[in-house]
Amino acid sequence: MNDEQKKHKKLVIAAVWAVLASIGAVVLLHHNPLDDQDTENLKKLCGIILLGTGAVVFTFAYDKLTVLPKELWQSRRLIWRLAKNDFRKRYAGSIFGAVWALVQPVITVIMYYIVFDRIFHQHLVASGQEIPYVLFLTTGLVPWFFFTDALSSGTASLLEYNYLVKKVVFKVSILPIIKIIAAFFTHVFFTAVMLLIALLYGFRPSLYWLQLLYYSAAEFIFVLGLCYTTCAVTVYFRDLQQIIGIILQVGMWATPILWDINVVSDKTKAIIKINPMTYIVNGFRTSIYGKQWFFEHFYSSTYFWITTVLVFIIGSLVFKKLKVSFADVL
Repeated sequence: MNDEQKKHKKLVIAAVWAVLASIGAVVLLHHNPLDDQDTENLKKLCGIILLGTGAVVFTFAYDKLTVLPKELWQSRRLIWRLAKNDFRKRYAGSIFGAVWALVQPVITVIMYYIVFDRIFHQHLVASGQEIPYVLFLTTGLVPWFFFTDALSSGTASLLEYNYLVKKVVFKVSILPIIKIIAAFFTHVFFTAVMLLIALLYGFRPSLYWLQLLYYSAAEFIFVLGLCYTTCAVTVYFRDLQQIIGIILQVGMWATPILWDINVVSDKTKAIIKINPMTYIVNGFRTSIYGKQWFFEHFYSSTYFWITTVLVFIIGSLVFKKLKVSFADVL
């Protein structure tokens, strides 16, 4: 098959994907009617254009965009082994070892339970039911703690493993994901604590809880894309780690973790939803007690994945551009 035939084949695939995306957008949007018909039609058009354009771009740039994912997949066994070692290394030398990674989320939940449930007896109403405030907080803190831990450790991954970066044969692209997987171990335990709290408050397990796998995977991919940019830039600009720490402090209040997004105006709510972590936090809550599927929030899901793909593409390009000088700088 010559280059012209390959190009023609990609064009056909892109056209098919664009048509399927357009049909899917129309079908899904048809089940999400708005009061303003003009706004509804505009959103339909935007959704169709974005999905169709994304399919075309992905098809033509497939070879470049899949280089990093393929590299990670080929090194999956090494990544898993190093991630487990990294998790153990965090608490090496301590008597209780990795248990300390599990103590913090438990203490955090107990503290919120005593303050907000036993002392202030705070509850809120969501989806027509009364929600204990401690459960509301925990469902917001679980994804946020993972995000902060993964982003902070992933950003510093190249600096921490600088001795591996200097090895010519070592694939430095696997270092950020090693730190994120190590952070994911704690996230899994914290998620289990969250589910236990839900059970203690009388919320029965449901199929909606399975969406936690989807939202956790979505957050994993998003933070991985971010880390490829931040870890590469940090090699040349060490102050970025401190800047990220400040951004995370502000971000905790800019994300509806400690407060309910429904208490703000629609205009403010639209601004807050620009933050991709708002999608993840709300997703955890709707999975536990909101009883809503992620595809019911079509616009939010579309925006999140477009943003995530762009972040991952930018991160891959920045990392590839800067990695040629990592060994010299470090």
